[in-house]
Amino acid sequence: MEFLRWALPRLGLRWEGFRKVRRQVCRRVRRRLAALGLADLDAYRRHLEAHPEEWAVLEGLTTITISRFYRDAGVFGALERDVLPALAAGRSRLRAWSAGCASGEEPYTLALVWHHDVAPHVGVAALEILATDVDRALLARAADARYQASSLKDLPEPLLSAGFERDRSEYVLRREYRAPVTFREHDLRTSPPEGSFDLALCRNVAFTYLAADGQQDVVRHLAAAVRPGGALVLGLHESLPDPSADFEPWPRARAVFRRRAVS
Repeated sequence: MEFLRWALPRLGLRWEGFRKVRRQVCRRVRRRLAALGLADLDAYRRHLEAHPEEWAVLEGLTTITISRFYRDAGVFGALERDVLPALAAGRSRLRAWSAGCASGEEPYTLALVWHHDVAPHVGVAALEILATDVDRALLARAADARYQASSLKDLPEPLLSAGFERDRSEYVLRREYRAPVTFREHDLRTSPPEGSFDLALCRNVAFTYLAADGQQDVVRHLAAAVRPGGALVLGLHESLPDPSADFEPWPRARAVFRRRAVS
């Protein structure tokens, strides 16, 4: 644990964000020590200081991926009932950005909710979703759109039936729900993606694990990406750093924020 207290700030990460997953990260680090033939964490610290390229490996060991369809049902319920219809009013298409999309469960859930529960009632045919992550292996899995039953345990039965075909032990997302989603490698800490978005989802990534400076950078990138009047969704237990001049709470929707009008 003392090693993580030393290393995480040097990676731009916050110790407090790893409270529930510290043991998992420590197990990964100890496996790395074994692979390098190092005796202990003091030896690994010296290795990091002598081999700066090892910091990128350590950063990969700290990456936590907890992803499943329809995670936080109340959030997707609010998107379906209120947020998405409001965003669609008077528009012929919507653009959404899923930042830190992991293996695709979040953007595909959005596509399912939109096409099954929202689009038939708002008369808007087009939804485009850009899904980004820094992990190429996760993006490849996302594009394959094949999942185990454990990833789908929270998904309502109507969406499961409409969206998936069985292939032995796996569930394969139907092509019409893959079509709106484009996957791209991108680090949300460095810049916003090109274009303007009606909706951004940045859940359980930046505002859980990043240190204060990194969080402020991400807020600026989100503000640049989301159009005035658009929506930003965080994780249920996350908050924006300090009262934000760019976003205000969306009425009656937990963890959802509205982009303020540009003055």
